[in-house]
Amino acid sequence: MKTVGIIGGIGPESTVEYYRFIIEGYRAAKSDGSYPSIIINSIDLSKLVRWMNAGELDDVTDYLVAEIEKLQRAGVDFALLASNTPHIVFNQVRARVTLPLISIVEATRDRARDLKLQRPALFGTRFTMQGKFYPEVFAAAGINIVVPNEAERAFIHEKYMGELLNNIFLPETRERLIAVVNQMKQREGIDGLILGGTELPLILRDTEIEGVPFLDTTRIHVERIVEALL
Repeated sequence: MKTVGIIGGIGPESTVEYYRFIIEGYRAAKSDGSYPSIIINSIDLSKLVRWMNAGELDDVTDYLVAEIEKLQRAGVDFALLASNTPHIVFNQVRARVTLPLISIVEATRDRARDLKLQRPALFGTRFTMQGKFYPEVFAAAGINIVVPNEAERAFIHEKYMGELLNNIFLPETRERLIAVVNQMKQREGIDGLILGGTELPLILRDTEIEGVPFLDTTRIHVERIVEALL
């Protein structure tokens, strides 16, 4: 049996979802009552946020490399980052570790390509929405990423960091997020929405709004992980 290693705690609620979904997906595929082998390394989110706010991405990379190496010493066969935002340094981390890593961005790009999306919107933290890692990976498949405007990005980031990461899911926040989706559909002609923060599916549990399909990056990532386990 293969063992998957999870870099979790970024944030805790989505890490719990990863654990649940991996077990559910694995058991559904195996249908023999067995459970997957999972090791979780829950790291300190506050360090990552502090370094990212300061633009100290080398420190983010060093930290993630060290934590992935802990998983490798624990005997995992492959690993993942259970969050979108740390993928801002995914290529740098991948280049420095020998353990195979499964990218949430690459898995989501493949799903968007399967759905024939051309202009999906991207919600997430400010670091994710303003970063190059989603546009660069998607551009290789001929897909253009559309980000919210400055005011919308500020709102989404504030609610993400202040509410969602603290397990606070308010109906008024959900309503405003849906309003942004509708505005971007009218303004930008988006044809999908990437829930580029693993807490976002906890407040936007819909599969689509007004004909705009939602890409739940957590679920998409987990499907790729279960495939690797099997």
